[in-house]
Amino acid sequence: MNSSIRYVNNTLYSDTTPLQEIAAQVGTPTYVYSLTRIIANLRHLQTAFAELRPHIHYSAKANANLAILRALIGAGAGVDAVSGGEIHRALAAGASPSEIVFAGVGKTPDEIRYAVEQGVGWFNIENRAECDLINDFAEDLGRDQIQVALRFNPEVTANTHPYIATGHGGAKFGLTAETITSILDRSAEYPHLNFSGIHIHIGSQLQDVEATRQAVQAALTLIAPYPNIRTINIGGGFPVAYTPNTDLPTAADFAAALRPLLRGYELILEPGRSIVADAGVLLTRVLYMKYQAGQAWAIVDGSMTELIRPALYKAHHEILPILKSETTNQRVSIAGPVCETADVLGRDVVISYVETGSLLAVMTTGAYGMVMSSNYNARPRPAEVVTDEQGWRIVRRRETWDDLISAEQA
Repeated sequence: MNSSIRYVNNTLYSDTTPLQEIAAQVGTPTYVYSLTRIIANLRHLQTAFAELRPHIHYSAKANANLAILRALIGAGAGVDAVSGGEIHRALAAGASPSEIVFAGVGKTPDEIRYAVEQGVGWFNIENRAECDLINDFAEDLGRDQIQVALRFNPEVTANTHPYIATGHGGAKFGLTAETITSILDRSAEYPHLNFSGIHIHIGSQLQDVEATRQAVQAALTLIAPYPNIRTINIGGGFPVAYTPNTDLPTAADFAAALRPLLRGYELILEPGRSIVADAGVLLTRVLYMKYQAGQAWAIVDGSMTELIRPALYKAHHEILPILKSETTNQRVSIAGPVCETADVLGRDVVISYVETGSLLAVMTTGAYGMVMSSNYNARPRPAEVVTDEQGWRIVRRRETWDDLISAEQA
């Protein structure tokens, strides 16, 4: 919990709103995000890296709701997009094209042309062929000096879950040192491109700062012969605590380790999870209680279609009652209704007494929740709500069964 999502008189709140009120009026499952906490998290990063005066581009893949994008853009953030769809969302939310970075290991030609047409500020390149495509589209569209950063794979293994490590030699991401040197030595072949940056992102949920420091040092060594490269994009990866009392490096720790290396360079950061994760909760209601094989189960209306992280990564999320009671805690597994054994949001959760109708909050779900949701089992995706000090509002309505078939023809 934090200053925005916390208990007040044994009722869980988001900012000034009791979550029970949102569940009563909007139903469940529903995502709730605190805009107050989101902006506070952005300010925290800005303060930690203040001496380096970073350009912060929020990573839209973490949570691309228009209300969140609009709030962050209004607070001075740019946007890191990894698809044409995310560029479109960023523009719809009011982003200046020059404040959008287009990244991604598999940009399609259509997406690249769209990004060039819109005038996005940066391309993070992950394949030599992208240079040809961007340069050709720039020539066709009369664009010149498009800023590009080459994504360097430093072959540094991050201390994190293997599914979210991206900087080791076996990953699909980035370019080798040899490829980057070859491109830069032949940069004259791409007259419409301005090779002015190097991009490094070694993974998410980084457990220490040393791997990032090593990656940045390797990148600086690589670009030393190329004085025109003055922008270092270190991506994101700043970790978020999913359990209480977790010892993780802070943004200030990363800044302190990198500050001596990056003085004199322009710095770009692309945080996502660290901005929105702890600002969000997933509200769900207990449908049934079930006891078998010595195990207590709470079957809830939230599932892996709303939050796939536990099934995909065996990720842990704290699960709390909306109304905290003083009754003795019990141990219960909390599972959704989807026809998959993996559809379990929490195993052996120690929680105060729950029964049919109890409201629960799955914590720290502001990142990689709704954006990874699906319609599996023909389940409509949930509503999304934002809160702040003035109250709350729905920012995405709940889907209907008719929505699920609206694009189909029998």
